[in-house]
Amino acid sequence: MLRTLLAVTALLFSTLVGAETLYFTAIPDQDERRLQTRFDQVADYLAETLDVEVKYLPVKSYAAAVTAFRNNQVQLAWFGGLSGLQARRMVPGSQAIAQGYEDQFFRTYFVVNTRTGLDKQRELAREDLMGLSFTYGAKGSTSGRLMPQYYIEKHLGRDSDVFSRVGYSGDHSRTLAQVQAGVFDAGAVNYKVWQQAIRDGVVDPAKIKVLWETPPYPDYHWTVRGDADARFGDGFTRRLQAALLGMTEPELLNAFPRQGFVEASNEDYQAISDVAEAIGLLR
Repeated sequence: MLRTLLAVTALLFSTLVGAETLYFTAIPDQDERRLQTRFDQVADYLAETLDVEVKYLPVKSYAAAVTAFRNNQVQLAWFGGLSGLQARRMVPGSQAIAQGYEDQFFRTYFVVNTRTGLDKQRELAREDLMGLSFTYGAKGSTSGRLMPQYYIEKHLGRDSDVFSRVGYSGDHSRTLAQVQAGVFDAGAVNYKVWQQAIRDGVVDPAKIKVLWETPPYPDYHWTVRGDADARFGDGFTRRLQAALLGMTEPELLNAFPRQGFVEASNEDYQAISDVAEAIGLLR
């Protein structure tokens, strides 16, 4: 009888462990419909590869993505450089495990409405930008706020001393729309979103153009909570990393868009940490 009871208990326990669901989220860096399509595909791929239930949890802001990770509402997240740093500081032991190949040398484009009459520059010129209105993306964005603010301060001075008006669009898609429409004269945008918008015909080169691009820096990456193995079993983090690195289907990669994924580590983002601390966005 005791042996039977132990066997039943073991079966119930294994069923409960097997029933664990991996939840993940992503920073809302562009149009929500595009994100939903992209990450529903990722959820299906991970579920099949890892043999666990996987669900994508959409969020409304960068801060909400970090909060969901901190509160263990999600165990995995597609973060930008800054949001990933914030999340890992809140959840000790968490690891950056994969990044897009292009994310090793990411860039921000400064774009302008063509009515400004400005052409592409090798260096940011204060006299050309003085008095224009300018929009960042989301306040927690690496490519839409952190790095452009850093280079503005490095080359031009405080943004409030240079531009007539400074705003935050909320995401890269809205930055492009607002600059193209003339709501702002200029803005900072993720270069991958710009390239995709050109391919999709979303932007009109007669109305908006690239003014300047930053030097490369590390950005987007997958971060997993440090307690993932305790929740999903020994070796799960390693298997998860292998699954992310193994995403080779063109449909999946084109949705990001990335040519593939490579290994990442927390140390890869030290430069982002240094910049964020220098301009007061990370303490």
